[in-house]
Amino acid sequence: MIANIKAGKSFRPTLLYNLQKVKNHSAERLDSSFANSDEKGILREVNMVRMLRPNLGMFFYHISLSFPPWENPNDDLMKQIAREYLEKMGFDQHQYAIFKHNDASHPHLHILVSRIGYDGSVISNFNDYRRSEQVLRKLEEIHDLTKVISSRLAKEKALSKNELEMMKRTDEPTVKMKLQIMIMDILKLKPSTSEFIRLLEAKNILVFFNNSNRLSVQGISFGFEGIKLKGSHLGNAYKWQAIKHEIDYEQERDRTAVHEANVRTVKRIERNRGISGDQKNPALYSAIISQGVGKLQDQIGRTSKRPTPETGADRKNSGKYGMSDPKDHRQRGTNQQSEQSDRKKMDDPAVSDRDLIRGLRGTDHLTLCVDSGEVIQNRQKKRKKGLRI
Repeated sequence: MIANIKAGKSFRPTLLYNLQKVKNHSAERLDSSFANSDEKGILREVNMVRMLRPNLGMFFYHISLSFPPWENPNDDLMKQIAREYLEKMGFDQHQYAIFKHNDASHPHLHILVSRIGYDGSVISNFNDYRRSEQVLRKLEEIHDLTKVISSRLAKEKALSKNELEMMKRTDEPTVKMKLQIMIMDILKLKPSTSEFIRLLEAKNILVFFNNSNRLSVQGISFGFEGIKLKGSHLGNAYKWQAIKHEIDYEQERDRTAVHEANVRTVKRIERNRGISGDQKNPALYSAIISQGVGKLQDQIGRTSKRPTPETGADRKNSGKYGMSDPKDHRQRGTNQQSEQSDRKKMDDPAVSDRDLIRGLRGTDHLTLCVDSGEVIQNRQKKRKKGLRI
């Protein structure tokens, strides 16, 4: 289970959000401590308890509990889990309302609970995420649910705040979360290297082994739903140094399987982008080896559309005695603007990896830009010298 905890100071909008879901038949009210069921009655009860702590700003929690898509607990079990969660978090004498939402591919609960107890005590929000994580791990064990590795063990990176907010908005698990679960399930089987690769590809997970032009594998990257994540981005348990001890890996024996997996990944990316054989760039392969897979699809598209650079012979024949035709001069100015535009694109902060783009464009392109500038400067000097004579 995954919990998203958000403190708030305005109870009414959150309550209306859930009540509207119930009215639209996309949610159900599983449990509540309130005597009233309508908006005004609930708010009246909330204000009565809040008067015990009128200066407390963030006085309630809006908590969402999400289950994996393959788990489908019934209403009674979900209600029991929600109550046990609140009790273990210290909310045993507090106002609460539990809603089950049915508008997503995975079952999940929304819990509204006041931090102010009936006796005026307040539940501290210190380390609330850590305490929540510990409670969830216990509940998973008690009810035999899918176990999520605790971030305290430093094997799996926890979801960031932005990822939690996105999951809350979309009611969908993040790509990181999906990869962590699927890869961990495969590792539990203790497969061979070939079997590990086959099981990943069967789940539409792109895998790329980074050997940095060496004989041994140095790292691993995964691509899923158009997003690339290094093993280290998923957590220590997903780094190659940890994975190779969980599978049956031998460097010499598995070298061919690793190489073939990398080739299939590159071909799949090219196929998805519709790149033909005459459009392939040899620099792409070395770039992928150093960077991994996933978001490379956009860079591959840019590479296939790159214009052919002007050769040295073309520049040499563009004019005589250092003088150029006015039309050639205007065309050269247009080429300069195009090159400057290309360089700006490479420095655009929206591009995820500038070094990767430069690698995809090739070193000759950058050298050409410098050489063209030097040629133009030399021509201008000769032109000025000719005017003085």
